[in-house]
Amino acid sequence: MSSSSSSSSSSYASSSTWTSFLKSIASFNGDLSSLTAPPFILSPTSLTEFSMYWAEHPDLFLAPSIQKNSFEPTLPSSETTEYPPQLIRFLHVVRWFLSTLKSQYCSRNESMGSEKKPLNPFLGELFVGKWEHEDKDDQYGTTVCLSEQVSHHPPITAYSIFNDKNNVLLEGYNGISSTFSTASLSVKQYGHAILKLANEGEDFIFTLPPLHIEGLLLASPFVELDSKSYIYSSTGYHCVIEYSGRGYFSGKKHSFKAKIYKTTNDESIDSGKTTENSSASTEHPLFVISGQWSGKSTIYTGADEKKKKNGKIFYDASESKAESLKVKPVEEQHPLESRKAWAKVAEAIKLGDYKMIAQEKSILEEAQRDLRKEEEAKGINWERRWFEAVDLNDASSSGADDPFVSLAKRGNLSLKNVPSGSIVGDKEDKKRPDDEKFLHWRFSRKAWNEEKEIKL
Repeated sequence: MSSSSSSSSSSYASSSTWTSFLKSIASFNGDLSSLTAPPFILSPTSLTEFSMYWAEHPDLFLAPSIQKNSFEPTLPSSETTEYPPQLIRFLHVVRWFLSTLKSQYCSRNESMGSEKKPLNPFLGELFVGKWEHEDKDDQYGTTVCLSEQVSHHPPITAYSIFNDKNNVLLEGYNGISSTFSTASLSVKQYGHAILKLANEGEDFIFTLPPLHIEGLLLASPFVELDSKSYIYSSTGYHCVIEYSGRGYFSGKKHSFKAKIYKTTNDESIDSGKTTENSSASTEHPLFVISGQWSGKSTIYTGADEKKKKNGKIFYDASESKAESLKVKPVEEQHPLESRKAWAKVAEAIKLGDYKMIAQEKSILEEAQRDLRKEEEAKGINWERRWFEAVDLNDASSSGADDPFVSLAKRGNLSLKNVPSGSIVGDKEDKKRPDDEKFLHWRFSRKAWNEEKEIKL
């Protein structure tokens, strides 16, 4: 953080406004995302834009399809061992997922001095853009990013990122609930992501880790990831990623350890445990990757990891520059598109004009409340544009063939609307009845193909 950012944070931390805000979140009962934050902690960016962080390294996003049978740098023991292409692709997928973490969870600290509270999207808010890969060869084509706010209470953003030239599709959704404890803000993430490699006939699912926000007392917030993420593939490989902060594995911020395994059947296996139905032993991973998700990580074979020998650099976030999404000018955008809808609020935030921020936010939010009242009076619901809710608890619906259903079983992951990564039978899973709808958001390519108003 720069000295100017540090001094600003110090003055904010001692201000009565910040003190009042900390008291309000400490005593608030409910979802903290609905609280109004002090203007100096606001970001000029809407949460709908965060979907682009999944592919700010589009070369890594497309690598499982384009570089499907090779991996650079060379893998440990690759001179004596020939790895199957399915494993090579899975390692590409894991590296891409790790590359998304810095963009999603700490890039704003670098650009704005500290983590900021994003603008709460309104129902129906849209964000679109594309990566044209102009500095790469023709095999990359164009990658498209679509994001839509499909729910306001609770807040849920659905997204799809796809590349038609390589038949690669990512779809998913994200929601959060947050609570305050001691001096940090704890956040549970809801939702998951699904990656489909159509040319290879492979699917992958990803759970989203819980997190906490530290540095609140100093008015200089930053994100630290907690617990675990799980990645499961249709080829039988899976990865368990454990996150830690300062004082655990390495004593460094943003630390993680990922272990990669292979199962030889389709039976259910508990995430992180060995069961009698599984031929995979979690005591003997194929590979172990460790380091910092915001920096450098090293890959070892499972046999070499404990001795820390023959390691190879797996990914270095500091050496991988993010590629900006191309978004059309605000004047060419539809009123529902994020940057146009929030333009005056964003300008006020950048100017530090707190009065203007409050006025412009109030105008936009009041218009949305009036629209919801009008819909209620007419007995209609807002029609989602590119995404639809699918019930994964209905065997007769399209959800029966959903990749998440089959792959979640391998990790004994709950299909219910519970925090991402919850295991069947754990306390979060038990809170929800077995006979309710398990609604998850899915992308409708047909709806996008028929889109008439929104242009890339």
